Amino acid sequence: MAKKTERGKAYFMISAVSQKYDIHPQTLRLYEREGLLTPSRTEGNTRLYSEEDLEQLETILSLTRELGVNLAGVEIILNMRRKIEQMQHEVNEFMDYVKRELARGIDDWEQRLSTAMVKSAPTDLVRRTPAPAPAPVADVPEKNTTDVPAAERRGTRRS
Repeated sequence: MAKKTERGKAYFMISAVSQKYDIHPQTLRLYEREGLLTPSRTEGNTRLYSEEDLEQLETILSLTRELGVNLAGVEIILNMRRKIEQMQHEVNEFMDYVKRELARGIDDWEQRLSTAMVKSAPTDLVRRTPAPAPAPVADVPEKNTTDVPAAERRGTRRS
């Protein structure tokens, strides 16, 4: 039995849902206890399943019946789907922002870019280690290279 609310959305009682999907009402209650479904409740505490709840139930049943996923796996998959949808929404918002900025023109792009970026040079982000002090140079008289054969200057000596 479908019930209509003031917003015009259809809600279904547990008996109608269990018949429609050939599932025991206790299984629907289990899914609710496990947090996989969250039907709304009437003032008399009767469960009412919305169209969104039924879509979620169809996903759960597909995962369990067709793919053999257990309830722990279903929970992980549903959480991952929610996170992916959230990230997709954030990417779409970012793309809208970029489109708006491009539409504004690129005259002041340097100013906008500098406010959006980190103001540190990459070298500032790396820990600096003090350079070792240079070794003292001993006073050695310079060798006159004109007196040394070319083979010795290159490091190759003939025997």
